[in-house]
Amino acid sequence: MDDRREVVGRFAPTPSGGMHLGNLFCSLLAWLSAKKHGGRVVLRIEDLDAERSKLEYTRQLEKDLRTLGLFWDEGGLTEGAPGPYCQSQRAPFYEEQLEKLKSLGLVYRCFCSRAQLHAANAPHASDGEPIYPGTCARLSPEEADALSKTRPPALRLRVPDEDIPFTDLHYGPQRQNLSRACGDFILRRSDGVFAYQLAVVADDGAMGVTQVVRGRDLLSSTARQLYLYRLLGFPAPQFAHAPMLLAPDGRRLSKRDGDVSLPALLQAGFTPEDITGRLAFCAGLLERPRALSPRALLPYFSWEKVPKEDVCLPEGLFRK
Repeated sequence: MDDRREVVGRFAPTPSGGMHLGNLFCSLLAWLSAKKHGGRVVLRIEDLDAERSKLEYTRQLEKDLRTLGLFWDEGGLTEGAPGPYCQSQRAPFYEEQLEKLKSLGLVYRCFCSRAQLHAANAPHASDGEPIYPGTCARLSPEEADALSKTRPPALRLRVPDEDIPFTDLHYGPQRQNLSRACGDFILRRSDGVFAYQLAVVADDGAMGVTQVVRGRDLLSSTARQLYLYRLLGFPAPQFAHAPMLLAPDGRRLSKRDGDVSLPALLQAGFTPEDITGRLAFCAGLLERPRALSPRALLPYFSWEKVPKEDVCLPEGLFRK
């Protein structure tokens, strides 16, 4: 990445429920990382999953971000270039990017079922993701046409057998070989829904995002996305992955489990500054919890202070 570019960060929440403390923790770090360098922040709504995403959740997450002082400079439910900012409205753009990849001869139809992919004899990466063995890449056009008559195909992207290096702003030098880490990956599912990997790269490229801050659980997606940036001709952003904020018992926080939400904390008597100050303490930015707004936290922000290991919420930190 050209470090002389304006820093453009982003929030990219999925509106499948109220944001929990882990979501707010990552949003705060993303905001601080962009604003520390005088940058802008884009809010994009990643609502590709129509069954789980709801407009009411989008409105609530926007309200939550504003309440905490995590204001964005463009995006959200507002219109404007290079919007729309909801992925559910951007399918024509994703189709254009898919056609570019097809023109390179790197896309093929895949008819494998989920059960086949998770079969006992399928290899898996360390995070439990199946490594696609290239089964359908070996089909002839005639065989693929015949299978298309009985099952709608997904579309996969061929990956190179080469190392893709990058430097994470927090975790340092990284390297991944896609053929050994994941194999050819999905661009569009068999039900016609575009995959996260394609959508997020296309959107970050079109929206001029130069810095991506997100949870450590997405670190393994970075090489795939760098490969797509290269193929689609978009300049790659810098990546900074944050440790996961975990429940006091080490459990991963979850919307489904109803982990503490901002409205619940406000109702319990916490102020927005109480919450951002406590999250900053968890991130290693403060030596003790203090009530500070995001803007007041800017002088304290540095990736060097943020721990690399996942962070368990101290027992009672968010209890009155």
